[in-house]
Amino acid sequence: MNTSNKILITGTAGFIGFHMANRMLSEGYSVVGVDNINEYYDPQLKYDRLKEAGIERAAAEKWHNPVQSTRYEGYRFYRCNLEDRQQISELFKREQFEYVIHLAAQPGVRYSLENPYAYIDSNIAGTLNILEGCRHHPVKHLVYASSSSVYGANTRMPFSVRDNVDHPVSLYAATKKSNELMAHTYSNLYDIPTTGLRFFTVYGPWGRPDMAYFKFTKAILEGRPIDVYNHGEMKRDFTYIDDIVESIKRLLPNVPEPSSDWNGEEPDPARSFCPYRIYNIGNNSPVQLEAFIEAIEAGLGIEARRNYMELQPGDVPATWADVQELIDLTGFRPQTTVQTGIGEFLEWYKRYYGDIGDG
Repeated sequence: MNTSNKILITGTAGFIGFHMANRMLSEGYSVVGVDNINEYYDPQLKYDRLKEAGIERAAAEKWHNPVQSTRYEGYRFYRCNLEDRQQISELFKREQFEYVIHLAAQPGVRYSLENPYAYIDSNIAGTLNILEGCRHHPVKHLVYASSSSVYGANTRMPFSVRDNVDHPVSLYAATKKSNELMAHTYSNLYDIPTTGLRFFTVYGPWGRPDMAYFKFTKAILEGRPIDVYNHGEMKRDFTYIDDIVESIKRLLPNVPEPSSDWNGEEPDPARSFCPYRIYNIGNNSPVQLEAFIEAIEAGLGIEARRNYMELQPGDVPATWADVQELIDLTGFRPQTTVQTGIGEFLEWYKRYYGDIGDG
């Protein structure tokens, strides 16, 4: 076990955090996971993710007490809120992390229109507490989740990390852009190496029920029509979960350093005079929403009934990631096809919810 490289991973009852923790644990790293297991979507799914990693529900329901995994010797889990300043401070002091992978957040563009304070509490206050933990208990590298939503009203494709991102169209996007600004400030003031990752529409097994592909699958199987926004004219750079995890794993040891050629008269938003970097993680291959739905239909053997709707407030019509910086640094290019990724998701869905038949 690589106990000298202890990693804090936030959001390990969540979709990406669950997969990230399992990957690092399988490679022998020591992992401390945290999550508040909130009710934004079915908590049972979150408990079941934890159970897959050897954390039983009865133990995980207790707040602030470390729970030892029965599957991985190097995994302990804490249930706590990131916005609890004292608890996060004590966690950093007690554990003395080498690395931090900060994935926990309040997700969802549309929900941010209904409950904006949840985003300020979790995404702003919670991230501040992580930054403060890294300040007072220095780490080698803080890697944190940003989002493709920061590109907002931008229309030049593909989206580049060197583009200006000052026009968000949802509060969720604004909080993710704020996280990047906060990280830069701490990199500058306290010399904390930080890397922000702009994820592009992540999907796959153990995914979030509020995501479109999950909703489509459930509705099709129940014989209900699916809501297709922007009359199906949406395009998304769908990125399979394994490609996200592989990218993070490769970026973690690549600790950013100040850029000696950074120029304040022509500032490059993706790097800085301090140890700060931004990367896109996407498939670099936008897919029409109709083609995505067709992949689900093919996998289920059922044709969906479509309810076409207007573009929703906060949504953008298209995303497309320029990932050249990621490739140049790590040699890795996310490239799992939608057909492969949806196939893996549907196989998991059958196992988790029971045999769904052939339609």
